[in-house]
Amino acid sequence: MKKTLLATAIIGALGASAAAQAATVYDQDGTKLDVYGRIAMGIAGGGPEYNDADQKIDNGAEFVDVFSRLGLRMSHEVNSDLTAFGRLEWRFKGDERYTESGFTEIRQSYLGLQSKQYGTFQAGNFDSFYNQFVSLPFDVYIDRGLEFAGHPKQSRGDSIGYYTPDLQGWTAFLQLKHYSTRGQVETGNNDPDSVIAAQGGVRYEQGPVTVGLGFVDDVVRGGGNGEIMGGLIGSYAINDQFSARLGYEGRENSDVRGGGYDTVGLGGTYTTGPWAFTADYYNVDRDGGVDDSNAWAFGSYYNVSSNFDVFLELADGDAPTVNRDVTLGDLTDEVYYLTGARYHF
Repeated sequence: MKKTLLATAIIGALGASAAAQAATVYDQDGTKLDVYGRIAMGIAGGGPEYNDADQKIDNGAEFVDVFSRLGLRMSHEVNSDLTAFGRLEWRFKGDERYTESGFTEIRQSYLGLQSKQYGTFQAGNFDSFYNQFVSLPFDVYIDRGLEFAGHPKQSRGDSIGYYTPDLQGWTAFLQLKHYSTRGQVETGNNDPDSVIAAQGGVRYEQGPVTVGLGFVDDVVRGGGNGEIMGGLIGSYAINDQFSARLGYEGRENSDVRGGGYDTVGLGGTYTTGPWAFTADYYNVDRDGGVDDSNAWAFGSYYNVSSNFDVFLELADGDAPTVNRDVTLGDLTDEVYYLTGARYHF
């Protein structure tokens, strides 16, 4: 197993840990059922001292659940080429505030058909294909640190998607999410219509090189600004221990929320034995008179065993520009930290 892949297993942000530790509870006559999950606890603190309303808030340390989850992965071989599959995953909170309502979110709930010859079609509630095929090289942090679009981007429920099989390193994808107005009262005065948000693109993955090019119709209904967002993001495995990544993502400005931006990111992952280290830097150039910003993140992960790891993550989404007037206190003033442990099963 290459050490670059070991780093992914340690970090677990890509879901590789869940796949590796899943317990097969049934496997007979082409039908398979896996159970997987993790229990994760930690301490978080730091971050911004003021909220969006410019009110001072308490950013002290707190004991937190760190995205614990429980999931089922199902599949049935229809024939030698075609497999039907389904996935259901819950997110639960493991700290004392949620003892009466621990399961707080259905994180994944979808089904589909996978053909070795024709590709994969799926429908339901799943992670953004843009994240899976384009921004994934930067999605290495358990919590904060990813400044490109993540897995919820114009995705999750009411979505359908298709991606091709591997075509000599190339994979193309297309996803549609439907924002429905069914059940809403019609008044005749500029009533909102149903909206479909599309995303698509291609990924090339061969040897040490991975490059993804994609777009997202960033509709207002889904939290965007109504413009097309695009990204070109890639990574290169320099050797078995070190991989570097570089990416660009941006969208045009508009008169609605969010505005336009151009983000450039640079980072890397280094592994040695049971250790993995990640570091990333972003420059975010915002339109509409909004201040630009620098962002950085650092992660350290130690694999105690194949099922248990500990971690430390630091992140600052709006770090000051380093110059002769900036002090060490300015650089560390609003740094967010998260440290803890996870058990995978």
